[in-house]
Amino acid sequence: MKKMILPALLAASLFAAPAFAQKPAVKKTTPGTEKAAATAYAVQPQLSTLGWVGKKVTGQHNGTIQFKEGNVQVRGNQIVGGTFLVDMNSLKVEDIKEKEYNDKLVGHFRSDDFFSIDKYPTATFKITSLAPLKGDANGNNATVTGDLTIKGITKSISFPAKVGVKNGVASASGTATIDRTKFDIKYGSKSFFESIGDKAIMDDFTMSFNVIAKK
Repeated sequence: MKKMILPALLAASLFAAPAFAQKPAVKKTTPGTEKAAATAYAVQPQLSTLGWVGKKVTGQHNGTIQFKEGNVQVRGNQIVGGTFLVDMNSLKVEDIKEKEYNDKLVGHFRSDDFFSIDKYPTATFKITSLAPLKGDANGNNATVTGDLTIKGITKSISFPAKVGVKNGVASASGTATIDRTKFDIKYGSKSFFESIGDKAIMDDFTMSFNVIAKK
């Protein structure tokens, strides 16, 4: 009887063995090789600035606009991403002191000729990549690429910036050049209205920013 039981137990164990082999193997990892999760630093609108300059044949205008909210993604001591929301209702003109003319120009910028602010009260920028930049005369250390959305239209833009993280504060500063016609802002553009003459407004405008975000 014992002679029959032992072979039976041996056969049973052999048939059961594949069930153990089907268990997933534990992945071996080396400390430091796994990519650490990024930490979100909150943008501080009250400490951050955003200025704009628009040029025309006969001169230029400049002003400010405010960040509404946002976050900067930080891994270690490096900025690796970020999303920024701009309050279009905060748009101001600074170079015109006469209130009536200032209000008129701001009203024009708010209209469908420009930013359609009543329809699109916010603009957004989302970083898609950052690449190291060396030898920049203005001290910029990164090329920032991201998706800019104005009037519901999203386009990719790139610009140089100075970025860094220190003592729980992430910062980024620089100037981005934006072609307004790509966002359906064609008013006064010589690219679309050739006979406009000295009333032409340049297609490009610039946005100078200084972003402060805290952990």
